[in-house]
Amino acid sequence: MRKIFLLLFGISSLLMNAQQQVNEALKKELDEIMKVDQGYRKLFHTEITPEKKEQLLKDLNIDPEEFKKKDWQLVAEQDSLNMQKIENIIAQYGYPGKTLVGEPTNKAAWYVIQHSTKIKKYLPLIKEAGKNKEIPFTLVAMMEDRSLMDEDKEQIYGTQGKGEMTKDKDGKQVFISFVWPVKDLKNVNKRRKEAGFDSTIEENAKRMFGQDFKYEIYTLKQVLELRNKNK
Repeated sequence: MRKIFLLLFGISSLLMNAQQQVNEALKKELDEIMKVDQGYRKLFHTEITPEKKEQLLKDLNIDPEEFKKKDWQLVAEQDSLNMQKIENIIAQYGYPGKTLVGEPTNKAAWYVIQHSTKIKKYLPLIKEAGKNKEIPFTLVAMMEDRSLMDEDKEQIYGTQGKGEMTKDKDGKQVFISFVWPVKDLKNVNKRRKEAGFDSTIEENAKRMFGQDFKYEIYTLKQVLELRNKNK
């Protein structure tokens, strides 16, 4: 009887290991997608040196002349291609989370969706992945904040920043960066900590806009007025 139990236990363990085995082919595909998604954005970092930009263009197989000509449009085109790949993967596997592709590859699909126009469509899937511990909850919070910002609603965790062209008192066009308005602002840092963030909203603002950035509170009414001034 003991031998039968051990045999069944061994078979069960093998089945569990097989189910939990990382899909290496999918992991490789997602790692490449994430490399491209993040790499294209690094080209626009203010701190990047000409030497690093040149090497990054080479690593990403981007023609320097095409980059100069298209600028951010090149990123938009690549984002669209990446999104098509991710939608095909999701259609086949569901969200490719930690169980399927390991960490940090489980963030790849999230990055692409976060940079797309399809957040609203996939937010329920992202929430489910967070609930099942397939991705960190901080990613769920960031996507929920962006979804709310896209709908001109107050965000919850203060993760999203925005820039608007507007006009100053002399009618001159100026660009203003700010943290998107937050619901129940007095408790936002408590919510951030509970969600797993390691920074306050003030510290995160400097991460988004630079260490010299001074965090100022904007209401939803104020940011919408800023936008209307430029119309």
